[in-house]
Amino acid sequence: MINSKISFKTLTIAVIAFSSFAFVACGNNETNTTTGSDTATTSTTNESANEGTAGSTSAVADLTGTQPDTTVTGNARFNEENGKVKMTLEITVPKKANQSVAVHLHEHGSCGDMGKEAHGHWNPTKVNHGKWGGNNFHRGDIGNVELDKEGKGKIEIETELWTLTGTDSTKNILNKAVIVHGGVDDYKTQPTGNAGSRIGCGVIRKG
Repeated sequence: MINSKISFKTLTIAVIAFSSFAFVACGNNETNTTTGSDTATTSTTNESANEGTAGSTSAVADLTGTQPDTTVTGNARFNEENGKVKMTLEITVPKKANQSVAVHLHEHGSCGDMGKEAHGHWNPTKVNHGKWGGNNFHRGDIGNVELDKEGKGKIEIETELWTLTGTDSTKNILNKAVIVHGGVDDYKTQPTGNAGSRIGCGVIRKG
């Protein structure tokens, strides 16, 4: 009879001990699962933060006409990579079909008063006007764009003389104006190249 009581008591203690162990084990598993979930969430949050702070390396100037009798459409797209900016300019000027028009960067980012608020050519290094890539030229001297029978034209430039980032005022082209002129640039007349009136304009903005 004594042995039976001892056996029953021993069995009861064993059951209680097993239950306590199982409860602790379950608690540990739940803690590990939560920790793993928190780690994944933190990783995702960090990736999103990194993407959000990535610097912009592109910009665009949407072109519109400045004269009531001349339609100008198109854009100039700028992309910076490996220390160089590539510009792809596409314009349509039906009135100037089968002709060429001059395009320059001007110093102020405003198209008001028929483009006159853009002021003069962007020339931060104070040199003579000329042809892009020549001995002397403004950093805004893009040049002439040949238009086809529909008045469409395209030009591309890739250069280390421009940037879309940083504080170097002799290179940063953000907030400058892209001006389309009604005539051609002779690359000689100072300081404008005798390129004619301003028929189109767009301001370079981050995009």
